[in-house]
Amino acid sequence: MSVQFESIPSGRNRYGVWLFIVSCYLAMSPSSYAVDNPNEFPGRELYPLVPIIELDKLFEVFSDVTVVDVRSQYEFETLRIKGAVNIPLSSPTFVEQMGALRSKDNRPIVVYCNGKTCMKSYKAALKCSVNKIDDVQAYDAGIMDWARTYPQHAVLLGRSPVDTKKLISQEEFKKHLLSPDQYGEQVASSSAIVLDVRDRFQREGLSLFVGRERRAYLDDTKSLDRYIEKAKRENKPLLVHDAAGKQVRWLQYYLYDKGLRDFYFMEGGTSAYYEQMKKEFIR
Repeated sequence: MSVQFESIPSGRNRYGVWLFIVSCYLAMSPSSYAVDNPNEFPGRELYPLVPIIELDKLFEVFSDVTVVDVRSQYEFETLRIKGAVNIPLSSPTFVEQMGALRSKDNRPIVVYCNGKTCMKSYKAALKCSVNKIDDVQAYDAGIMDWARTYPQHAVLLGRSPVDTKKLISQEEFKKHLLSPDQYGEQVASSSAIVLDVRDRFQREGLSLFVGRERRAYLDDTKSLDRYIEKAKRENKPLLVHDAAGKQVRWLQYYLYDKGLRDFYFMEGGTSAYYEQMKKEFIR
C-alpha cells in the first residue's frame, strides 16, 4: 500500500504534511522503536519514529557523536552535558544552525533536553528529519539522569565534575512552590522582595504586582545578585515568578549557590495566575 501526494507545500504547511505522512506510516507499519515502558518515557509513544539512544549507550559512544542541548541558553548555562553545544529548539534559526553543524561535522548528532517527560529532544530530532538533516538521535533520559550517573561528564554552574548532592530533586523543588493564591497572599501580607524574571517578550509591559515587584532577567546576574544580597541582608524572603513556572527551577541552583534558602516560586508562573484570575472573574 502506498500514499501519494501531488505536491508538498513549503513552510509551516510543509511541516504539517510531513507529520501527516508520519501518521499514515504509523497506521500502516509497526514502529522500529519498541517502547518497553511507555509510562517512563511517554514521548516514545508520541514520537515512535524518532530514533533514540539510551543513557549508557551515549556514554559508550560519546567521543564519536556530537551532542546538542536543545534547551534555553539559561538552562544550558546552569546544568549541561560536558562538551555539548547549545542550539535552542525555540530559536528561529534552529534548522539553519543544525544544518550548519551537519555540514561541518559528519558524526551522528544526539539531541537532549531536561528529562523523560520533556518533549524537546523528540521534536528537535523530528524537525531535523523533516528538514533533511540526517543521522540525528534523541537522548531522552535527559540531563538529570546524565549528571547523576556521569557527574564527571557534566557541568553545573560552570563547575565539573558535578557534586551530585547539589542536584535538586523534584521534591526539593516543590518545597519552594506556592500556588498563585498563596503567592499573592505572601505579596500582600509580607515584606518579601518580589522579583519578576520574565523576559521582555513574556512581560508585554504587564506587571502583576504594581509597586511591589522588581524586575531582573535571568541572564542579568548583576541585577539578580543585588536582590539576592538585599534579601539576605534584610532577612526577607524572595518571591520569584516567571512565565510558566519552568525557568525558576534552574534559578534555584543559582539561589542555592549564592547561599539563599528563604525563597518561593509561583507554581505555574504568571500563566497560572492569569488562569486563576479568569476563573474567579467568570464566577
